[in-house]
Amino acid sequence: MPVYETKSYETKSRPAGLSRRTAVMGLSAGIAALAMPRLGRAADDTIRIGFPTPLTGPFAAEARDQVKCAELAVKLVNDKGGIAGRKVELLVRDDKLNAGEAATRTLELIEKDKVHAVVGALSSAVQLAVNEVTRARGVIYVSISQSDTINEAKDFSKYTFHEALNPHMTTAAVARQTIKKGMKVAHLVADYAYGHEMLRGFKRAQAAIGAESVGEILHPFGAADYSTFMPRLMSLRPDVLCISNFGRDQANAIKQAVDFGIKQQMKIVVPVILHNQRLAVGPDVFEGVVGGANYYWGLESQNKTAAEFNKAFRAANGGAIPTDYGAYGYSGVGSLLQAMQAAGGTDTDKVVAALEGLQYDLTKGPQHYRKCDHQSVQSVLVLESKKKSAMANENDLFAIVANDPGADEMLRSCSELGHAT
Repeated sequence: MPVYETKSYETKSRPAGLSRRTAVMGLSAGIAALAMPRLGRAADDTIRIGFPTPLTGPFAAEARDQVKCAELAVKLVNDKGGIAGRKVELLVRDDKLNAGEAATRTLELIEKDKVHAVVGALSSAVQLAVNEVTRARGVIYVSISQSDTINEAKDFSKYTFHEALNPHMTTAAVARQTIKKGMKVAHLVADYAYGHEMLRGFKRAQAAIGAESVGEILHPFGAADYSTFMPRLMSLRPDVLCISNFGRDQANAIKQAVDFGIKQQMKIVVPVILHNQRLAVGPDVFEGVVGGANYYWGLESQNKTAAEFNKAFRAANGGAIPTDYGAYGYSGVGSLLQAMQAAGGTDTDKVVAALEGLQYDLTKGPQHYRKCDHQSVQSVLVLESKKKSAMANENDLFAIVANDPGADEMLRSCSELGHAT
């Protein structure tokens, strides 16, 4: 079972776009502490994995699913005797979707709890704050949230691995299925790192296709009211509206777009279509919306690994099915534990080498970490939300429009990211 931190810290809530440099400045240990040599580990044999994630805030539903799946990855390894006879423990911490809080929690996990590695974070900027701490301490970090920046040379380190899809991969796959040459495209974008990176990805994909951008409107993180944006978007008369936001922002924006009649004028597209947000507002609101995904439980009918993953999750969670972002918790922790098995323990350099050479298949098919930037090369799903009458059961939310197999060609080149080739 995971270990939850109960001590509370008073932190000012702010959008996840807080810069990573500002985040670490507030640490009680100070910036100088980050330059200290790698800490010795505790004397006991337990393998400890730190898991910061936003258990409170607008991304809480996705975060709690990630914890459940991370727990499952740990349980399955422990049921088989652990790693070289050592049991694995998951230490879950609430980063409150705040970069400063995440950096503080991560430093505590390293200094106080003596974790051997860190997995987690559910925001582009928050994961960069976690990475700032882990790379300074020589601790492996497996990120499980979308980001393009974390793979770029300025933020990368030998200890940094990115298990999630990235905006470049996701938007390209979605654009290929929804945007055609000559179309007009408008964008409603959350004004922080996630939204900006998705917008950049969509615009790059549009340019390759030959579509035209007719307008971009930014909205605040955590917005509840989108009514002032909708008339402006409708006046642009696009063929496609790309809504690039996450968590409850996605549900609120799509619901209000539907209330304004936008679906009668244009196709609604999202870079990442979220299982939990679709459940939150129902099939009528999301009907016909298309978006990308790392995972969908419905793959079980065509993929043996997905069927096995679903079966194990159902057995551990009262028959429930795993969600898209939840699956990242399983594959992020699971790939790390496979590398530790291959390395015969927790020696950092040996585990890094094992991760770089790892060929793994945990939820949906083959994956591997590209050596130059440690991005996980994997398939990208494109899903369309079903209308209520087409649903076979309450979990039958989406139709699979496309399943693009993983390939290095899906990624920006190593040289573009600033890595030596």
